[in-house]
Amino acid sequence: MFEVVAQGEGPLFMDPDADKAREFFRQKNRAMVSKVMTVSEAVGKFVHDGDYLAIGGFGANRIPTAVCHEIVRQRKKNLIFAGHTSTHDFQILAAGEVFNRCDIAYIIGLEARGLSPNARRYMESGKVECCEWTNYAMACRLKAAAMGVSFLPARNLMGTDTFKRSAAKIVRCPFTGEQYVLYPALWPDVSAIHVHEADIYGNARIKGISIADLELARASKRLIITTERLIPNDEIRSDPTATVIPYYLVDAVCEVPYGSYPGNMPYEYFSDEDHLRLWLTVEKDPEEFKKFLDKYIYKTRDFNQYLELCGGLERINQLRAVEHLIDLGGRG
Repeated sequence: MFEVVAQGEGPLFMDPDADKAREFFRQKNRAMVSKVMTVSEAVGKFVHDGDYLAIGGFGANRIPTAVCHEIVRQRKKNLIFAGHTSTHDFQILAAGEVFNRCDIAYIIGLEARGLSPNARRYMESGKVECCEWTNYAMACRLKAAAMGVSFLPARNLMGTDTFKRSAAKIVRCPFTGEQYVLYPALWPDVSAIHVHEADIYGNARIKGISIADLELARASKRLIITTERLIPNDEIRSDPTATVIPYYLVDAVCEVPYGSYPGNMPYEYFSDEDHLRLWLTVEKDPEEFKKFLDKYIYKTRDFNQYLELCGGLERINQLRAVEHLIDLGGRG
């Protein structure tokens, strides 16, 4: 029995009981069948009002923008959101007010680009119940879930106001008497991760940084994969060690070329800083922002039409050139 030294005052939005999670995963279909569908179909089938939602990627890097748009377009409500390394994805979801509870690690900011005026208004409105963590703490929570245990110990947060506003606990180690923070496991009801390549079954490859996405994939009860391109299963089998997310974790596979736009996709295309700046600028006026959302999300049929409004393939090719220039060391 651990001696609990201190406990955070924040709400816990997900039951960390490992046995309950195991019971869910025991019933999950692991058949190797085609899971290809549209983003609209995937969101309609796997994202339900009230679900706990997590989004993969890091900052504006490798984010599943199309899924975020579709969640807003389908007007999902009362979600719980994992605000872990989130920038433009949070900006989109806050625009639709799709969540009313949030585990906060990094939100509202778009890194060096500045703060999202609309996301800030939403979080200050009193409509969202919050619990505070750090990005590392959220990664630990996902790792605990991926391991099938109800918590993981770590040594950060102690002595901070973030701990006070979290749902973590400080305990005394039964072996050494030292104090550790225990992070409760987090099993999202549904998650979306954008990858470079996947086959029809969901075997997925990621190039570059993966952050906590490998743990997120294993922790998620339902997983939507969007991919830059579908590749044959024979190609997957030719290099099995390149598969970082195996098919049996995946529930939907959606081919979405340029699917991280206006975020960047390592080795594919750079972020569209002009379009991200447009978001930040137009958000300053709530009425203009409503018109902006109508034009770019609510009245578009899908992500492809959004891309067309943003300059289409011509703009993507410009961003590809920037990304390749950086790869060649041409940044300066």
